Amino acid sequence: MVTKSVKKQRKAVYDAPLHRRRKLMSAHLSRELIKKYNIRALPVRKGDIVKVMRGDSGIHGKEGRVSDIFRKDLKIAVEGLNVKKADNKEVARKIHPSKVLIVKLDLTDPKRRQKVEGRMVPEKQEEPKEEASA
Repeated sequence: MVTKSVKKQRKAVYDAPLHRRRKLMSAHLSRELIKKYNIRALPVRKGDIVKVMRGDSGIHGKEGRVSDIFRKDLKIAVEGLNVKKADNKEVARKIHPSKVLIVKLDLTDPKRRQKVEGRMVPEKQEEPKEEASA
């Protein structure tokens, strides 16, 4: 972005094409995943297991699988988090991905697996200590 104007920044987000919105739909990884994969955040995908970190007391702290992604709205839907409509229909509650924490990644896609595992920190193997013989 070139401008510092808040108005233009917001407009750029809402006018962004869908391929750019994908990156805006990123969420932080849990501490264990950050240490394992050496990645801080990734775009949320259907099938990832997330934990809600912000929101009402009814949804805060709940975990669930991402069931839907709404790029137009910049929101995601998590299984088990529903809202009742006026006609008593249950509808998925939409949450912004920045409000969730990815707890488990869905690595069924080979390209995503390759990207994530390519950044993995190799586990340090302890070298056997040589004892000096006198």
